[in-house]
Amino acid sequence: MQTGERMQTNEEAVETTISTLVEKARTAMDQIYDYSQEQVDELVQAVAWAIYKPGNAEALAQMAVQDTGLGNYADKVTKKRRKTMGTLHDLTGEKSVGVIRNDEASGITEIAKPVGVVGAVVPSTNPGATPANIAMMALKGRNAIIIAPSPKGLSTSNLLLTYIHEELEKLGAPLDLVQVLPAPVNKAKTIELMKQVDFLTVTGSRNNVRLGQTSGTPNICVSEGNVVSIVDASADIQSAARKIFLSKIFDNATSCSNDNSVVIEAAVYDEMMHALQKQGGYLCNQIEKEQLQDALWMNGKRNPETVAKDPAVIAEAASLQNPQAEKASFFMVEETGVGEQYPFSGEKLAVVLTIYKAKDFNDAIQITKGILSYHGRGHSCGLHTSTEKHIEQIGLEMDVCRLLINQVQVAGNGGSFDNGLNFTLSMGGGTWAGNNTCDNLSYKHFLNITKVARLIPEVVPPEEELWGSYWKKYGRH
Repeated sequence: MQTGERMQTNEEAVETTISTLVEKARTAMDQIYDYSQEQVDELVQAVAWAIYKPGNAEALAQMAVQDTGLGNYADKVTKKRRKTMGTLHDLTGEKSVGVIRNDEASGITEIAKPVGVVGAVVPSTNPGATPANIAMMALKGRNAIIIAPSPKGLSTSNLLLTYIHEELEKLGAPLDLVQVLPAPVNKAKTIELMKQVDFLTVTGSRNNVRLGQTSGTPNICVSEGNVVSIVDASADIQSAARKIFLSKIFDNATSCSNDNSVVIEAAVYDEMMHALQKQGGYLCNQIEKEQLQDALWMNGKRNPETVAKDPAVIAEAASLQNPQAEKASFFMVEETGVGEQYPFSGEKLAVVLTIYKAKDFNDAIQITKGILSYHGRGHSCGLHTSTEKHIEQIGLEMDVCRLLINQVQVAGNGGSFDNGLNFTLSMGGGTWAGNNTCDNLSYKHFLNITKVARLIPEVVPPEEELWGSYWKKYGRH
């Protein structure tokens, strides 16, 4: 067989594999199209219980760490349980079947319908939590979902699928509502899935997001993170240090919402640095910073051997021999620049915190804008302050979709029980990031809405009401 023929055969095989999955998904969707709201909500509960059930979250976390080498077991268990509970809470009581709104005044009735077969490309950093989270949202809209994990995350996603199917069987629901790409998972299958599904969501690398956005399929693809938190002179320093520490180390910084950089006003710089050191942060000197950089990047690319690893692994890889470095909870490097020549200014996915000193609050905003323009534009940032004027100023000036005030970024960006953001593991960055949404991914993104418009009594506004103020300033001629 010639090389060209072999390639064509492989392409045809991939296309057939994906079309078979999609056809099974469509059949499953047809079987639940007439489900009541109660039946749909039971599907969502089933998926939630599949990951939240005692023992399941633990097994998934253990497999994820073992097979991907990313993050840590305890935090992955916490993430799976917390995100699942929060998402289920958000979805409980929400209408997603049939008539979901009827406004007599406007004569508009809204009827919810599925978007179709959903393709969900999920990252190796969350091969269990993210698929479950998106599956709950997709099923809320009576959609079927096909999950495309990373190669290293396939085993975890398959175990999750086993748990989900066990719960769906209890309901007598079609198992093909939730599927996972078969082994071997590769780029060809993932790209073909992107083409064939009706709706696509991509959470993960910049390259995968771009593939999703250019696939020709309607999509909600989310942006990369690179969270920057500002600490101003009025902040509660000890509280800010604690929250930044908790955000930095969670799951070994696998999340797009972990703090990556901190910009500190000069007036409290020394105090804040001391507070961060009390939380277990180790400040690298110039030589150690260079060693750390060599351990994190190779030939300008992020070294996978130090992505989302335990602090001790990073210390060893960077040859940090100071006893304090060897027992550190995270590492700190002082930086002054932004861009490719300053790799610590970008997203690192490592327990390494980049520190910037700002002359004042205005300078802190400018530094933060520069960092986010390089990596993470549109995603999110934080502010630790007790000055209301600063909250208003940064809200007006910073082009991000999420601005958390005095919070643990990694615990709040994707929704929390103590803020108003909905729970999710996928966060849009708006047009700033080239995304279709500024929102946290929610079940509403998985609904098509038919608006039935009835006649209402006609109300034609008088011209004076519309142009009166304009005429008064500029005249009518």
